[in-house]
Amino acid sequence: MALIVHKYGGTSMGSTERIRNVARRVAKWHDAGHQIVVVPSAMSGETNRLIGLAREVMAEPDPRELDMLASTGEQVSVALLAMALKSIGKDAVSYAGWQVPVRTDSSFTKARIESIDDARVRRDLDAGRIVIITGFQGVDADGNITTLGRGGSDTSAVAVAAALKAAECLIYTDVDGVYTTDPRVVSDARRLRTVTFEEMLEMASLGSKVLQIRSVEFAGNYRMPTRVLSSLTDPMIPLEEEARSGTLISFEEDTHMEQATITGIAFNRDEAKITVMQVPDRPGIAYQILGPIADAKIDVDMIVQNQGVDGRTDFTFTVPRNEYNRAMEVLNSSVKAHIGSGNIVGDTKVSKVSVVGVGMRSHVGIASQMFRTLSEEGINMQLISTSEIKISVLIDEKYMELAVRVLHKAFELEKA
Repeated sequence: MALIVHKYGGTSMGSTERIRNVARRVAKWHDAGHQIVVVPSAMSGETNRLIGLAREVMAEPDPRELDMLASTGEQVSVALLAMALKSIGKDAVSYAGWQVPVRTDSSFTKARIESIDDARVRRDLDAGRIVIITGFQGVDADGNITTLGRGGSDTSAVAVAAALKAAECLIYTDVDGVYTTDPRVVSDARRLRTVTFEEMLEMASLGSKVLQIRSVEFAGNYRMPTRVLSSLTDPMIPLEEEARSGTLISFEEDTHMEQATITGIAFNRDEAKITVMQVPDRPGIAYQILGPIADAKIDVDMIVQNQGVDGRTDFTFTVPRNEYNRAMEVLNSSVKAHIGSGNIVGDTKVSKVSVVGVGMRSHVGIASQMFRTLSEEGINMQLISTSEIKISVLIDEKYMELAVRVLHKAFELEKA
């Protein structure tokens, strides 16, 4: 049979009863003859609790020590799951990231995986054991424990699956797959049977919280088929049914997307708009504005520069809403006087809405249909950005849910 990697999120591991359910589900797959590696997250809320403790002791916790602390949540999970499996007669062994080892760089709190040594894990699998590896963490060249950033267990699972050349990586969450949009906004949103890596990457980057962006990048780079499915179903659901459930994230040639123009509507409430007015219209001005923003490690998303008049132009871009104040400080202290601009103005009451689909490559008129639909509802587009498979618009946040609903209907995404 196949080598399968299971990943379970914090909600799935949220209590001892849920951990026992995970153990029963894992045992079912193992009983069917599969080699199983499990990558669990910390129990729901545990990482936040640990970070809260750190901040009670130190206002800005030392990154190395924060990683040492935060990594303990996953160690609790793997040990409890191993015990739960042993209690039902399964030979299971748990490992921390440094024991595998999962090698990373030394960027504490946001480390990047560099390599995974699969020798120890393969010996255990060949001996018939179920192997459980902490998500979210690794070890650097100096032996320091590192973590991959919030949501990093998804990345750990896909990386482990790629290193072991697994047949599939199953991401068990508290939702049953990827939807055409958030069902809490559109009641008739439809669960997708398949979605391409490109589409999933766009949707994750645009605000979909189903998967962490880096895990989708990893899966796409290593061509690792990844399935999103629910851990809250009966753990003893027939294996054949479970193996076909959820949403498979795979390659474009496997998903038969030529019949679908748009796959989903994504949105992001976490947006803020900044405009630097009356900047000199000369080469290099964008770098002079955005360079200090990048140095402050603030992500920039949408960018537009207006047509210059009398040697001056307005330069507008968006940043995450929680970085807005810091970005304004950087611009006012380091940029405004240097470039000789006018006022710097901002707006934190904006949201981004996007249509996503690989079918856009071969279908014309998507932009016009999107813009007409929004216009008919009186929704003004403040910024527009595009890629080969997505069109995004920035709008007043009070119209965001309306925009999602009317676009979902306009592209008939409720239909299978």
